[in-house]
Amino acid sequence: MNTIKILTLLSRIFILFSGLALLSVSLMAFVSPQSVMDLVQVQLPNTDAFSSIRGVYGGVGMALFFSLIYLMVKNPIQGVGFLVMLWGFYALSRILTIVIEGELGEFGNQWLMIESILFIIALGLLSAFKIVSKNLELIYEIAE
Repeated sequence: MNTIKILTLLSRIFILFSGLALLSVSLMAFVSPQSVMDLVQVQLPNTDAFSSIRGVYGGVGMALFFSLIYLMVKNPIQGVGFLVMLWGFYALSRILTIVIEGELGEFGNQWLMIESILFIIALGLLSAFKIVSKNLELIYEIAE
């Protein structure tokens, strides 16, 4: 039972960390969309471009943040499952870029490493929950 409590606490910390990372980019996009695009050396040419970056990085990022906070409180296992997908698909997107367009720059390589590590952590937490759950089911079956 202690293992479940520890895994739940670790999951909540991981979800909060991930949420805050997304929130920081989201707030940056709301305040200054160009500052987000400066990270990849792209100049926004018009107000539609500013609006799109605000919407995708700001609005969607905010929705992800609040969804993660909700899951952190209500169902951390689902929150971790969501982060497996989120970080995994971010990493997959960068890998597809390497395969289709070629080598990433320093920024892309750094984020591929970060997203891959976050994916592995999320997958590890989710796997640990499944292993502990199976073991608890087995213990309860034997006890009956």
